Amino acid sequence: MKTPAIRSLCVVAAVLPGVLCAAESAAPAAAPVVPSLVNTLNAWGLTVNGYVASSYYASNGYPSNIHQFDIQHNTFQLDQAGLLVAYQPKSGFGALVDVFAGEDARILNEAESGANDQSVFDVRQAFLQYAAGPLTIIGGKYVTLAGAEYINPTQNTNFSRSLLFTWCEPLTHTGVRATWALSDSLTVIGGINNGWNVVSTSYGSKTGEVGFAWTPNKAFSFTTQAYLGKMQQYDGERVLIDVVATYNATSALTLVLNVDWDQQQFPTGPSASWNGAALYVNYALSDAWRVSVRAEYLDDKDGFNFGGGGQTVKEGTVTLGYAPVKSFELRLEGRYDKAQQAFLYHSDPSFPSPELSDNLSQIALQGVYKFGT
Repeated sequence: MKTPAIRSLCVVAAVLPGVLCAAESAAPAAAPVVPSLVNTLNAWGLTVNGYVASSYYASNGYPSNIHQFDIQHNTFQLDQAGLLVAYQPKSGFGALVDVFAGEDARILNEAESGANDQSVFDVRQAFLQYAAGPLTIIGGKYVTLAGAEYINPTQNTNFSRSLLFTWCEPLTHTGVRATWALSDSLTVIGGINNGWNVVSTSYGSKTGEVGFAWTPNKAFSFTTQAYLGKMQQYDGERVLIDVVATYNATSALTLVLNVDWDQQQFPTGPSASWNGAALYVNYALSDAWRVSVRAEYLDDKDGFNFGGGGQTVKEGTVTLGYAPVKSFELRLEGRYDKAQQAFLYHSDPSFPSPELSDNLSQIALQGVYKFGT
């Protein structure tokens, strides 16, 4: 015979499941999980990223005779706004499109067309890709192998570009490039291009490129690149040998050395050659603060770039970077160029008798915001 307490427990046991089911049915249904745009793009195998870079640049003269892109002074400007979309699987066909707009695009368009092209839009890269094991082949337009600096400002540690970037190295190529990974540490690259900064041409001669990249460990990497081909405007062979060595001394300190040697031949007369070297010291002061120092020289001994009987230019740059978040960095830079002979414009270069000087000092403030996968 059941006691009252036992009967009560039985009633509770019988009623409780129904109460729980009723409560569960009365609770609102959980909202469905919506995948983020980043996860969706990654699932499709797409890479999408972009950036915006703007600056204020001030100097005691027009630096167009010295370094690229920052050619005006005492002005605000939109340097670049870029967007890259790529589908690059490890096997099979893919493609990449990389476009940007801004004042820097004017300079790239002029370099590629050889004319005073005022367009503020440029297709920096656009190529097809085929990958099969260790071999990757691309065809179309792509950036050069040479140098330690890039057209894209987010890939540089300084605001201004080096003397080597401006006077020794090409910017883009149009052609076919093959990359073969011989091992995890050694890669060989070869290609045939229309020339330097040439999108399309009826000129029959092509420029060959070859490169080697060696990364024996996480601390050290070494690349060497060479370009050889006839330059249409000079009707003679142009040669470039470029070397870049990177040493990650600590998690905070990185040293980079870039060395270039160029030679231009002509149908008649002697050839002209020039060379230079740039040393970068990059140090992370904290998670948010960093400093980058660049020291370099360019020896235009035959006067090919600057005219006259020869010219040597040296420069020093200090850039302080502050990144309160990973997507944004504010850069403050000071730079000083010193020439062997006076040739720098210190007044409006369109003036009939511009003032000349052997030095150029500048200061710049740049903000860079980047986004994407």
